[in-house]
Amino acid sequence: MVNLNVGVLKLRVMATESVVLSTADTEAIRHFKKAMCTGKHWYIALLEAIELWNSTEEVHQEEHYRYLIGHEAFDWLSLAQRLCSEVDGLLPEEEKINLLFFAAPPIDISPEEFSKLIGSTKYRAYLNYLYGVVVEEALLAVAEEAVYKERRHFATYQDEHIQQEAYRRVYGTDMITLLNRFRQERGYPLRDSITLTEQKEFTYWLFRYRLDHCDKARIASDTKEALKWLRRQWDSRLKRKPARL
Repeated sequence: MVNLNVGVLKLRVMATESVVLSTADTEAIRHFKKAMCTGKHWYIALLEAIELWNSTEEVHQEEHYRYLIGHEAFDWLSLAQRLCSEVDGLLPEEEKINLLFFAAPPIDISPEEFSKLIGSTKYRAYLNYLYGVVVEEALLAVAEEAVYKERRHFATYQDEHIQQEAYRRVYGTDMITLLNRFRQERGYPLRDSITLTEQKEFTYWLFRYRLDHCDKARIASDTKEALKWLRRQWDSRLKRKPARL
């Protein structure tokens, strides 16, 4: 995950005025509930409901959900969380937690079946989110671990210094400079706090920035190392239970 220096930036959740659900979104929720009642596995029913969903963002119960990051990357687990809230208490708690927090599905399905269930358009956008947000966060974590191992014997080398050095190694400059540039490009206000939604959007922007400024060989190598790191993390948390990247 992108670790923002809390001494400089504070993570905050922003809620805006709730909106009325579209017909497609209402149908998605109805389908999810009905499919579960007829005996279909809840995970399959969930993916089918995701395919039916239409809105790219909404406010539900004072929480802001944005499902399409940077107009390209589909945050499918945020939508899964939203849909699961509609059947609160009816899902196996451990299976739900493993899916929403560790991206580990309760049953194994092929990538082809996953794509078919959520739809090809959403699947392509899901891949954008996988590589543009999840893997990008992992890449920064890999860089931070490398800096920490190199400089852990320096008593004054604090977390924010590790983070700053990691950003410089990956992107060639510090996080605040990049964040200010991102906000200026998007017309966002410069402030000392950041919403969770903006953090994801910033991460995706960093991914696009890196593609424009790094050579292809390094991009491929970095992606490979980040994917290895992610698999190690998920394997250790789930005792080697496979996770859906």
